[in-house]
Amino acid sequence: MSNDAKRFLNLFQGFMGAHGQTEVLKNQRNGKQQAKYVIVREPLTEELVQSHLEGKLGIGSIPIDENNQCLFGALDIDDYNLDLPKIAKNIKKLKLPLTVCRSKSGGAHFYIFLKEKVSATELRDRLSEFASALGFGQCEIFPKQEEVIVERGDVGNFINLPYFNSEHTTRYAIRPNGDDIPLEEFLTKAEKNRISAENLKSLVLGISPDILPQGPPCLQQLTEYGVPEGGRNNAMLNVGLFYKMSSPDAWKDLLEKHNQEYCTPPLPAKEIVTIQNQLEKKEYYYTCKQEPLKSHCNKAMCRSRKYGIGSGQAFPTLGGVTVVESEPPVWFIDVDGARLELSTRQLQMQVDFQRACMEQMYKMPARMKDDEWRELVDVLLNTATRIAVPEELTQKGQFYELIESFCTARLQARSPEEIATGKPWTEEGFTYFRLSALQDFLKRNNFTIYTRGQITERLKEMNNGGTADKQFRFKDNKDKWQTVRCWFVPEIKRGEIELPEVEFKANDEETPF
Repeated sequence: MSNDAKRFLNLFQGFMGAHGQTEVLKNQRNGKQQAKYVIVREPLTEELVQSHLEGKLGIGSIPIDENNQCLFGALDIDDYNLDLPKIAKNIKKLKLPLTVCRSKSGGAHFYIFLKEKVSATELRDRLSEFASALGFGQCEIFPKQEEVIVERGDVGNFINLPYFNSEHTTRYAIRPNGDDIPLEEFLTKAEKNRISAENLKSLVLGISPDILPQGPPCLQQLTEYGVPEGGRNNAMLNVGLFYKMSSPDAWKDLLEKHNQEYCTPPLPAKEIVTIQNQLEKKEYYYTCKQEPLKSHCNKAMCRSRKYGIGSGQAFPTLGGVTVVESEPPVWFIDVDGARLELSTRQLQMQVDFQRACMEQMYKMPARMKDDEWRELVDVLLNTATRIAVPEELTQKGQFYELIESFCTARLQARSPEEIATGKPWTEEGFTYFRLSALQDFLKRNNFTIYTRGQITERLKEMNNGGTADKQFRFKDNKDKWQTVRCWFVPEIKRGEIELPEVEFKANDEETPF
């Protein structure tokens, strides 16, 4: 095993009991790769890392560990037109402890590495500030959640790691001049850039406390670093709204002063008067979804500010969807960084989602239009991370365990005619039984999920999809011929049953955990 693999693993150490793997399905028209994201419940090892570096198996690491702490994190920039050298220079200018790498999809990952573990909450808060300062306020942040619900099967979300097929990789770190950095140099650079928990906490981004105090972080950023061309009118409208809330008696004068001091070049006086008239005539809210505010958004911090968006103006940010593929499935989703457990119905129906937020988070988020909700959920499902579960935790697995017990552990029939009494009869490689007897057995074992039709379909599957029933003729104790309809499965030897890969949708909402 190479020393590079060991160093790489030390940098990207996260959740100990699981790691991620990505299966690329196809390329979409927008250039982004459609992929299937799978959680494997096995530790990330040096052997797996070595396979990744050799280009044999692409892997991902889950930044948040079982104790909700992190040794690394990242900003995931899903933009294919990035000027990475410019961004790298900006990171250096702001003195941010970030290492820029190209991502699998063609965007970028900005990694941060720590000398000791910090809480996921603290790391997310700081990364949100970095994203806002860099103009990527809408990007994904890893860890995606502040906590994972380990006892319910949750493991969080993974991020695909750089340097896949390191000798010929497209996922490499870059220098400020745009040149790629070889693996060994990246390892040395990343190890050197590790930041202590104390320095992470005390790091200052350089924004003057006198700029729009207690105002939205996006407006502070734009004021400090400049408003991009074409965004001045909207920026000044929101600045005016801030001054109207913070200084209702002097807001017009403060807006004019702000325009002269911080806008380069300042807006014409006529346009400032137009903005003032707009704000006087009607009630406005911050235009968070519009540029240039959108790119510098830090919603969590803004909510904490006296003159920020407040708790009720904005719908929460949802992401980090993970599904435990049990029957029925269990969903985990991030709501402004907090982890929420949902049933399929709660994810589907917005009113049920609100109720789950109330019960688990003691919050009731605002509602969006139903069409917008469906669109949002569909987007989340397309990037959901899947967690496979042991077969015995599925309804199918439970059924096959019970059918095995029914055919092998019960008092067996001594002759075919005893089938009529509910006993299974085995001969010539098959076990025969009355369907009603099987149903009674399942009911006694509290397995009532399947309908009669689903039971018979399962029995057919055990016969490779063929016929699973027949008429059984026998003479009773009075020497009269009787006909009994029987169902049959191949003779089962305990512990040797194979489970066909077929699934049913279940209506039961109870989780298997």
